[in-house]
Amino acid sequence: MKSDIKDAGLAKQGSQRVEFAYQEMPVLRLLEERFSTDKPLKNLRLGACLHVTSETANLMRILKAGGAELALCASNPLSTQDDVAAWLVKELKVPTFAIKGEDSNTYYQHLNSVLDIKPNLTMDDGADLVSEIHSRRRNLIGDIIGGSEETTTGVIRLRSLERQGVLAYPIIAVNDADTKHLFDNRYGTGQSTIDGLLRATNLLLAGRKVVVCGYGMCGRGVAMRARGMGARVIICEVEPLCALEAVMEGYEVLPLMEAAKIGDVFITVTGDKHVLRSEHFQVMKNGAMLANSGHFDVEIDLPALAEMAKERKVARPFCEEFQMADGRSIFVLAEGRLLNLAAAEGHPANVMDMSFANQALCAAWVASHGQTLERKVYPVPKDIDREIASLKLHSMGITIDSLTPEQEKYLSSWEAGT
Repeated sequence: MKSDIKDAGLAKQGSQRVEFAYQEMPVLRLLEERFSTDKPLKNLRLGACLHVTSETANLMRILKAGGAELALCASNPLSTQDDVAAWLVKELKVPTFAIKGEDSNTYYQHLNSVLDIKPNLTMDDGADLVSEIHSRRRNLIGDIIGGSEETTTGVIRLRSLERQGVLAYPIIAVNDADTKHLFDNRYGTGQSTIDGLLRATNLLLAGRKVVVCGYGMCGRGVAMRARGMGARVIICEVEPLCALEAVMEGYEVLPLMEAAKIGDVFITVTGDKHVLRSEHFQVMKNGAMLANSGHFDVEIDLPALAEMAKERKVARPFCEEFQMADGRSIFVLAEGRLLNLAAAEGHPANVMDMSFANQALCAAWVASHGQTLERKVYPVPKDIDREIASLKLHSMGITIDSLTPEQEKYLSSWEAGT
């Protein structure tokens, strides 16, 4: 079995990590029973490009139980848990191509190693797999039924392909499911980003000015958790509605140029390029810390910062100091990559339980419906979203009410008035 991992000897350590996460993923455990019986992915090849973590490993075991032939690579060079990669190869027998810290060439070799299985289904986190298929591996398109995409950045790229009329096969935007973005993006990103910040810096947040760039679901989560630790949170936005909501939530909202002068910590979560750039670096105070929890490492203009710096050095793990000519120091965390996965362990398993339940159920749905779908980006079917929410509540021991027949009739009619 072809694979490329750091050390197969780490499998036992990986097993402990995977099993611990499994206990925190009750919805996936329920789906594993169903997939083992129904085999919705039987005789299908599934290529996945995801963060190789303990939570992802548990998704792989469910997909394999469903009958899929799998291959997995990392969706970020710094997010791989090497012991988990070892477990996937040695215990689950899933071809895995992921090494923490791999360089760009290796990253793309790993993408193509996954594509070498000629997948019928793709599963992406950031759309790199899809991009590679559309740009350099178009010979594979004829075998592909459909795919799914995990994150905001990837969905943005896919919708661009669709607008240009060149999307080659149907893809489900898992990121847009309510049971994904309302929980994973907000509570997962919020907690794990602050976790990564603290691990990389051991910084006291109480009283610090934390500037959050972007007030989407991820930004909401980061702002909420930073405020919960006593930080004075400033929001920077380009969308009027998001900015207005931040004001109504009690945050200070400023143009980024003004926030750059007073912020202590800057966290980008926008999905866009060069959010923090040279004009901001020029006015930042000594000791400013820059971090990113958007998917790609382009939100902070690192080449511009490097050009401005007279010297750079590693201050501590996942924390690099850029010394400016005027004596100031600006610190960049986790090389500007995903802070929560590079410097910490990513989202807690309990919230990834719902996100990966979406991935598993959407893979099964695409397998059975893909041949009838147009080449578009589709939302997660509402019945899947509702089922996952119901399963999660059930796993928590929570029951809710049902409508009475009278209430159902009232809500479906127009006759009753004042």
